[in-house]
Amino acid sequence: MLLDKTLRSSTLKLAAIYIGVVGGAVLGLFAYVYWSAVSFTHEVIERDISAEQALLVGAYSRGGPAPLAAQIGRRIDDGRFSDWIYLLVDRSLAPLAGNLAAWPKALPGKRGRLDIPVPQRGRGAKTRVAYLTLPGGDRLLVGRSLDDFEHFDGAIALALGLAAGLFVLLAVAAGISTSRRSVSRIEAINKASREIMRSGLGQRIPLRGTGDEWDELAKNLNAMLARIEELVEANRQVSDNLAHDLRTPLTRVRGRLEKAYHHPPAPDEYPALLGRAIAELDGVLKTFSSLLRISRIEVQDRGEGFREIDLGALAREVVELFEPVAEEAEIRLCAPEIEGVRIFGDRDLLFDAFANLIDNAIKYGGRNGEVRVAVGHTETGATIAVADRGPGIPPEERGNVLKRFYRLEQSRSSPGNGLGLSLVAAVAHRHGARIELSDNFPGLRVALHFPLCAPASGDTQRDVPAGALLPRPLS
Repeated sequence: MLLDKTLRSSTLKLAAIYIGVVGGAVLGLFAYVYWSAVSFTHEVIERDISAEQALLVGAYSRGGPAPLAAQIGRRIDDGRFSDWIYLLVDRSLAPLAGNLAAWPKALPGKRGRLDIPVPQRGRGAKTRVAYLTLPGGDRLLVGRSLDDFEHFDGAIALALGLAAGLFVLLAVAAGISTSRRSVSRIEAINKASREIMRSGLGQRIPLRGTGDEWDELAKNLNAMLARIEELVEANRQVSDNLAHDLRTPLTRVRGRLEKAYHHPPAPDEYPALLGRAIAELDGVLKTFSSLLRISRIEVQDRGEGFREIDLGALAREVVELFEPVAEEAEIRLCAPEIEGVRIFGDRDLLFDAFANLIDNAIKYGGRNGEVRVAVGHTETGATIAVADRGPGIPPEERGNVLKRFYRLEQSRSSPGNGLGLSLVAAVAHRHGARIELSDNFPGLRVALHFPLCAPASGDTQRDVPAGALLPRPLS
């Protein structure tokens, strides 16, 4: 099964292409090496024969056939020239000196070079010969056996052939091994994926601890599965919380209407009854509107509607809007630490997020408390923070309050639907900002940290990616 998948895998096909390309290059290199070696040996032979022929012709020029015959005799007696062929003949081709019985009939013309088989010491040998006619009419033949050189050429060809075969064998083995390993890891991921689809999102893809790209892929897939599981759980919790939060007002509306149906009230009581029913239904519609708004923020294209805005001025607008609300709740709303900071973002979304933060701070900040708003620079970008003097949020609950409909036990009796901080989280995510909830000793401090990232120069009205922020002081 695994072998069949390995043979059909794209990794093996790609490896085969690489083997073909690299193998062709290696074979071309080996062919060049062989050609260079053979060419060099032939050059050596030609050079040696030319030098020997020149030496013998010089002896003939100095004294005629007798010194040349004596020189040939010394060469034949010298063991270093055992693979050489010499022959000196007169005009009638009668031998005068040499170790060849007769002048070969295959030699055309008066001079030249040729490879011929020459019987030598009882065996036939392919020999490279050079021959010419001397000034007196005598003829001289000088040759050298090619046996040793052909053996050398054959040894090189054999070595290069074995090397090429070994390379192809190792390359094929490496390709199959690599493909098999890849297919094995992919099959492990597929098996885990099938198990996850069968049994649920609680399963994870196993890691081998190698730290390679396959483990990195498995880690990313596991992180994706964890995120999907988190979203599924969040969706389940939203459904449960939505059903719980909407059941109460709808039950009250139904109860009032049923009571009015069975026991019609006096005519002057109808306006109050309808008013309470409308108020309850308005609360339900407000909840659905908040959910739809959060959903639109989450699916909206990142960067759409982004432009350069003054974060400090925006915060001051929100503070001014909530000053009457704070005064009515006997809360001191102050913003002494608002700096002029320009960022790129969606002004309407940021306005809603800041408004929700301040509204929550006023709502849960306690009587005769204080809410402080600060905007400024940090080492990495810009920050806006809202701090109150209320009971705060326990550290173990701070991650949950960003979920939809999640409300602390002490806040369930107060108005609200638990979507305020969820909207803040959605806006922060779209802007690439980080939410930080911390103690204010006493109370809660909520800060949005925007990363620093400059847009293109001179382009202040274009859409930019999420998190593209440019904090700088106002001039």
